[in-house]
Formats: sequence, C-alpha cells, structure tokens
Amino acid sequence: MSADVELDRVTIRFGSFTAVRDASLKIAGGEFFSLLGPSGCGKTTLLRTISGFLDPSEGSVRIGGEDMRGIEPNRRPTALIFQNLALFPLMTVADNIAYGLRVRGVPRAQRMARAAELLSLVALPDQGHKRVSELSGGQKQRVAIARALAVEPKVLLLDEPLSALDLKLRQHMRNELRAIQKRVGITFIYITHDQGEALTMSDRIAVMNHGVVEQVGTGREIYADPRTPFVASFVGENNGIEGRIASVDGARAAIDTPLGRLVGRRGEGAAAGRAGTIFVRPESLRVAAPGTDAALAAEIVSTAFEGSTTHVFLRAASGQALTMTVDMREAATLPAPGATLRLSCDEGEAIVLATDGKGA
Repeated sequence: MSADVELDRVTIRFGSFTAVRDASLKIAGGEFFSLLGPSGCGKTTLLRTISGFLDPSEGSVRIGGEDMRGIEPNRRPTALIFQNLALFPLMTVADNIAYGLRVRGVPRAQRMARAAELLSLVALPDQGHKRVSELSGGQKQRVAIARALAVEPKVLLLDEPLSALDLKLRQHMRNELRAIQKRVGITFIYITHDQGEALTMSDRIAVMNHGVVEQVGTGREIYADPRTPFVASFVGENNGIEGRIASVDGARAAIDTPLGRLVGRRGEGAAAGRAGTIFVRPESLRVAAPGTDAALAAEIVSTAFEGSTTHVFLRAASGQALTMTVDMREAATLPAPGATLRLSCDEGEAIVLATDGKGA
C-alpha cells in the first residue's frame, strides 16, 4: 500500500525566520521523490512537517487525501529514517527491526516472523541474531529500512540516510534503495544535497533554494532544461557566462558576453535587454572544427584525468573560467597546458536564462 502526498502552499516560520515559503507539491503514490538542495534550504524542515514533527505556519499537508493538521507522528501513515539511523546498539538486528511492532503489542512470534521476512527483502537473511555493531555501514542502512517497513507505512521518509557512507558504498546503496522501493511499491520521499543520488534514484525531483521550491521535474528535465540560474548551477557542472540578452527569436536567444555574442535556447524569462547568463554543460563544449564561426578561444590551464573522462580547465582572454569534459580518445589529442583552443557548442545544448530578478 502507498499513498500520495500533497503540500498545498506550505509556509514554515520560526519566529521572524521563514524556513519554507509557499511550497506546493503533489507526490504520487508509489513514487520515488527527492527533495534536493544545499544545506539550510529547508528540505529537512519540509520532511519533518510531512512526518508530523512540525506543523506548517500556513498551508496544509495531505496524505492519501486526508489533512494531517493535528495528527501526531505516530498516527500518520509514515515512517522516518534519520540521518544517524538511530538503531539500538544493545538489541539484535531482528529486535531492532521488530521494535515498532513490539510497541504496538504484536506477539513476539509474529513480529520475529515479520523481521525474518524483511531481512530477506533487504538481502540480509540469517543476520537477525547479530548485534548492530557487527554490521557494516551498508548493512546498517538496510536494517534501518527494514525497521521502518515493519510497521507497514504508506510513505517512507528518508533524511540523507547515505551521507555517512564512503563514495563506493553510497553508489551501491543507491541501487539497493531503488530496488527495495520498487519491490515494496510504497511512496519514498528522499532528502539529499547530493545531486548524483537524486538523479540516479528519483522518479521526480524538487530542487529547493532558500526555502523555495525552484523547479520540479524528472532528473533529465531538470538537468537539460533548468528553469532558474540556481538550478542550472546546482544540478550538475555548468559553465555560466554572464551578459545582456541582445535578442530573442522564437525558441532562440542571443546574449552579448565578454566572450562575444553567443546563442542558445531561450530559457525562463529571457527577453531582449535583460541581464542574463548562458549556461553550457562541460560535455557540450568541444574543440571547434576548422572554419567554425563564432568559436570561443580559451587557453588550457590544466587537465584532470578521471578514467573514462578528462576534465579540461580553460581560461578565456576575458578571464572567464571554462570547463570542458572529453572522452579518452579526445583527451589523447589535446595539446599541453598553455595552448589555446577554439571551442564550439551547438545552440540547442546551451540555455539562456534571465538573471536580473524581474518577472518574465
């Protein structure tokens, strides 16, 4: 069983400080939905409001169509996995998993049978007798998930549960979490500041900044078509070149920059005369073919080898820093640092966004 979650113009204040402002979201039942943003953007505050540990100052939270105002956390169809997991070190793994059932008065034989089922679900069969201290970091994560699932929530809330793990284990656990979510079919709402986690696991993502939801969409939509300069800069690497928008023509926009006039897709708010930024992903920059018009000239400062890709750090005559990402074959043909390259980018792979803060 899963439930949809709806936030209707939720605002959360602490005294004179507004932590979340006018947030509206509709999360479908069975969806893996991530709240992505930097520390302090309000995403954990929003999660605690869904779970019932905070009440909204304005607006409402509905789960399965029911308004949650006044309903305590233990009476909501949710379970929360904390960042520190909060497992009980003196209990066995099975007792940890069955703890919520024990509180609800479920007989021991029944709750131990349920714990065994969940251990199999999270790929930890025959581990129920161990102490938590005997488990690896990834195994502890799975025990925390199993404990949360034991009480059969309709919505599972996860507050940066992978942040304490090393990179290799985090990457492995992304796949594990997604696989578990697909098996159990309940709604997952996942908090993270790690864009890789959000892009890898989520059906949809809400990007937050200073308490405001700036964009909601699939990972591919947010990466390819950011609606705000913050989203363009925060989700994935991006080259942002500032200037003034010279003209717009249908879906295209031209912008005058210190590197010359550049053209890209017309993004949110782009209009002639407005301050703007053209954003170009590093993988969209390439060495220009001979005779290519409107190519950028930039000097190679350094390179960083990352196995299948190499990052090339460049500087234009204006001082603008640029990054280009190339594959192994292209990297082998690059000249040494100090050489000047002419770079190009297809118009469709760059986007021009207004940055002067005015309405569109």
